[in-house]
Amino acid sequence: MTAEKATDFRSGEIGFIRRSLGGRIGFALAYPNLYRVGMSNLGIHILYKLLNGRDDTVCERVFWPGERAKGGETLKTLESGSPLNRFDLIGFAVSFEMDYWHILQMLSQGKVALVARERTDFDPVVIAGGPCATFNPEPLADFFDAFIIGEGEAIMPSFMETYGRCKSGGLRRREILSALAEVPGVYVPSLYEPHYDEAGLIAKITPTENAPPAVRRLWVRDLDAYPAHTEVVTDAAHFDLYLIETARGCGRHCRFCMAGYAFRPPRSRSLEALKPQIDASKRFGKRLGLMGAAISDHPKIDEICAYILSQGLTMSVASFRADSVTETLVNALAESGQKTLTMAPEAGSERMRAVINKRIEERHLFQTLELGLKAGIRNYRLYFMIGLPYETTADAEAIADLSVRLHEFMRERRGGKLTLSINPFVPKPFTPFQWQPMADKKAVNRALKIIRQRLKHLPQVEIIAESLKEAYVQAALARGDRRLGRVLLASGGAKDFWSALGECGLKADDYLYRLREPSEVFPWDIIDIGVSRDYLRSEAEKAEKLAATVPCFDGCRRCGVCD
Repeated sequence: MTAEKATDFRSGEIGFIRRSLGGRIGFALAYPNLYRVGMSNLGIHILYKLLNGRDDTVCERVFWPGERAKGGETLKTLESGSPLNRFDLIGFAVSFEMDYWHILQMLSQGKVALVARERTDFDPVVIAGGPCATFNPEPLADFFDAFIIGEGEAIMPSFMETYGRCKSGGLRRREILSALAEVPGVYVPSLYEPHYDEAGLIAKITPTENAPPAVRRLWVRDLDAYPAHTEVVTDAAHFDLYLIETARGCGRHCRFCMAGYAFRPPRSRSLEALKPQIDASKRFGKRLGLMGAAISDHPKIDEICAYILSQGLTMSVASFRADSVTETLVNALAESGQKTLTMAPEAGSERMRAVINKRIEERHLFQTLELGLKAGIRNYRLYFMIGLPYETTADAEAIADLSVRLHEFMRERRGGKLTLSINPFVPKPFTPFQWQPMADKKAVNRALKIIRQRLKHLPQVEIIAESLKEAYVQAALARGDRRLGRVLLASGGAKDFWSALGECGLKADDYLYRLREPSEVFPWDIIDIGVSRDYLRSEAEKAEKLAATVPCFDGCRRCGVCD
């Protein structure tokens, strides 16, 4: 990022922190996408506050400069314009697989050695956190010295204290990494060696030195102790909102959802803890963006809405559960000027919703439409997946049938635009579908064609479909092993991924279309997410039988997280 560009961004910001290093630990907080995307990521704000709240640390931000950035230009931080290689620590927040190439570009433009084993005692320690780092860090293992497994508030204080002791003690790089590996929630990939069998599958993963056999995910027990909201206010963020996290984790047990398993258990912030954060937002004059896995599931959602409106503020939510939405929430969104409501039935047929344990019925969708149209909200977006396990042609037709009925319902009540966001299903680690293959591309295309054909003559219906090419690359990266590191190095991006995979002696079928054996060793088995493998396997069997699983409840000990 050029100094001129950094100055442009900072001039429109309120709340950024600029102070001299003065012997403190320099931490470059990196987001591998554009500034406007990164500043809409609440995790960046949380870490920025957490790290700059320490007396021994100076945290500065850096973002991916974009495709058009000049190759020879050094990447620098926003706050001081310092090159990345001048910092003690570089920490990436990694949320999306398709950003992996951006990480390599940022390291290269920051004059940091791409491959971790090639870094010297004088180079920064490069770490990563976020969803991708937590559920499967292995495709990135060659490039990172350590990964943060879980929630930053629970891990980073100990991490920083340990690093600080190592730095002041003059320890060498290898000694620092060994010390960091002893911090709960920290995974140092160089201390683990995967072994492959004759078929090219992982036979076992061996820890070296004193590394633990698995790294346990850490999470915050009391969210109220860690307020989470926008720290640096800017009009240049993708979502021009003041973000406030109302809850974390989800207990609905949707079998396709990695976040539902990797961020358990569900935890809600109290209304008393949220009120001061809501009050603090007033001076910025922005709409509040309530963040959480299932906003409408918050036990005090009606009271939260009422308080926001009573303070003369407006609010927005990305989506909500159609089976828990309330009239108060919908009316609050309408009064706030929200023009579109978003729901995620995910599947069109009752059978497929039973497979994925999405406990939303058609009546919930129509009831939500009724509430929204009555409140004056005319436009609606629906999220669907195609290529789910056990899907048939009839299930694709059911998406079209349901959409037609919802469209007719809207037209009868003078509704507006209906948008369908249709995405190929990607099996993710730590879900009951982690053993499943990716659906054949022809079958996914056929399902999408059925839906388009059925709906193409309907007025005010838009279909948005994710790129199939990127979805299949994402699938390989999501469940890949550390051999994919050399594929990432050899390819310039998703468009070159499959050719680079072949050049590296690897087969696409092994990463995409192979049904995994129940006992197979996964690349991510060095991570203990808290959810037991036996529980995930039992959920996979229940999916095939269309058996339901009830949401989390007090005293539940089924999956292992709350133990």
